[in-house]
Amino acid sequence: MVDTLITGFMHGNAYAIVALGMSLIFGVSNVANFAHAAVFGMGMMIAWWLGSVLGLGIVPTILLVALITGLIGLLLNTLVISPLQNRPSVAALLATIGVGMILDNTSQMIFGTETRSFPELLPSHNIEFLGVRIGTSDIVMLLLTVAIMASMAAFLKYGKMGQAIRATAQDTQAAKQVGIPVKRIQNISFVIASALAGVAGIFVGMFNSNVSPTSGSSVGMTAFIAATIGGLGSMPGAVVGGLTLGIVEALGVYAFGDGAHDLITFGALIVILLVRPNGLFGKKQVLHEPMTGSFSGGAKPYRIPKWLGPILIVAALVAPFLASDYFSSVGIQIMIYAMAAMGLTMVSGSAGQVALGQAGPIALGAYTSAILVGQLHASFLVGVLCGGLVAAIFSSIITFPVWKLSGHYIAIATIGVGSITVALIRVFEPITKGSLGITGIPFPQLFGFTLFTPQLQYVLVLTFLLIELLVITKIRKSHLGKTIESIGNDPVASESIGIRTSAYKALAFAIAAFFAGIAGALMAHQYTYIDPSMFPFATSSLVLTIAVLGGLSSPVGTILGAIVLVGAPELLRFMSGGRIIVYGVLLILIIIFRPQGLFAKKE
Repeated sequence: MVDTLITGFMHGNAYAIVALGMSLIFGVSNVANFAHAAVFGMGMMIAWWLGSVLGLGIVPTILLVALITGLIGLLLNTLVISPLQNRPSVAALLATIGVGMILDNTSQMIFGTETRSFPELLPSHNIEFLGVRIGTSDIVMLLLTVAIMASMAAFLKYGKMGQAIRATAQDTQAAKQVGIPVKRIQNISFVIASALAGVAGIFVGMFNSNVSPTSGSSVGMTAFIAATIGGLGSMPGAVVGGLTLGIVEALGVYAFGDGAHDLITFGALIVILLVRPNGLFGKKQVLHEPMTGSFSGGAKPYRIPKWLGPILIVAALVAPFLASDYFSSVGIQIMIYAMAAMGLTMVSGSAGQVALGQAGPIALGAYTSAILVGQLHASFLVGVLCGGLVAAIFSSIITFPVWKLSGHYIAIATIGVGSITVALIRVFEPITKGSLGITGIPFPQLFGFTLFTPQLQYVLVLTFLLIELLVITKIRKSHLGKTIESIGNDPVASESIGIRTSAYKALAFAIAAFFAGIAGALMAHQYTYIDPSMFPFATSSLVLTIAVLGGLSSPVGTILGAIVLVGAPELLRFMSGGRIIVYGVLLILIIIFRPQGLFAKKE
């Protein structure tokens, strides 16, 4: 037990350093920086290269990693965040997701995807304490954490630049009025925060011994959760949140096994936010809701001429029979992701609330239909519809308390909800087969006829897509749709006239979850195999990116977004990992230069 507590405390130290930087950025710029996890991972891999390939020692490695990751932070703020300064905060949040894609996949292209041993920059497991062997590296990390925290506290309280950072965090406009160079302060904050993330990557690499470009995102996301638990913008909260989460994770994994890791991490996030909606040390939210309101500037979707619609439908129906099986399979994937993204035009488009947990409903729909049809021998249509219903009902129940939160905490909580859903699927092994997944899922069958060819499955999925398009369009034009849209336009005004904004957001999310569940069910019957690893946070990011690319106000636009982000990769296969970088760049460019999306126009 003692070694478990020590392990948790050491991990908590690393989380605290990364979370400290995240809270610093949030306090100064009001940006929930999802790229911070990627900066952490980049720092870890740069440290591996400096130590293993160049053979540098601990001091030059720390200095160079801090310099390089600090420069990355400066470029992030200058090129991406600053141009979005006058936009709603949701724009910057989505842009940082794009930056994270670029950094993660750049790291993979430079260093490769394989796992490798981290160089022993400091001795490990060479000191015995309470019967547990720890290393010099652990002691140094602890001392460094204390030094960083003490230095940051002194810097913010007594330093002229630190006082300017505090003033900017408290009131940006007032800081400008008294002559504080706010842009410079924000640049400095990003540099400090990113340098801290890179340094934390060094010690996590030494602690874990083995590293890869993909391992950084997991630790970085956990640190982001720690910052949220502590209270975004709160330095003491980042420290307490990091240490608390590290110890809770260690004890939870010790008791329930590594398979429950995500359930423990994100479960702790949801529980604490329900008890303390602004985190342990977070400041109470003001009436202004920073994560609602479209960043697209009141865009309206393009209207398809009545004569063109039938032509497009006929062309879509005929296309797979004139092409190869491969073309049909790609078309099915495009339509499935378009279905999962289309519901977000209700949540993120009309209601103006970012949702980053769609992987959960997709997974629920896939597993429900796979179990009902494959194991209980229910009909295909029953399995698919139940997949949608289970996804909608379960997602509504588990997210219902979330809508009482405010600001960035709702968006972050939806990540937790999606991750908890997938974690529960992994834990319930007797039903879901756990990490092994479910095999032998039957192909779709209608009226006794099995749709075993890609062309027939394509027509089936196209039918579901067109039905969803019709339903979503009708809802958006209805009184219900107009009410939900009014919440996105002005939540405070909506509350003042008696509209229960949280209830309508929950309803919009339930509608989106229903269709995401159906999309997941169709995916399961196309693949004939599913497992929890198929539904990571990246799936939620992809679905939201599709909706943003097509236009959050345009259901038809999600089809175009899916064609670009799901279909185009097949044309970019020669680029391998570089295509994800293209996605990230495309997302950032769309947010900065065409926030209304590809299939919408500004009013």
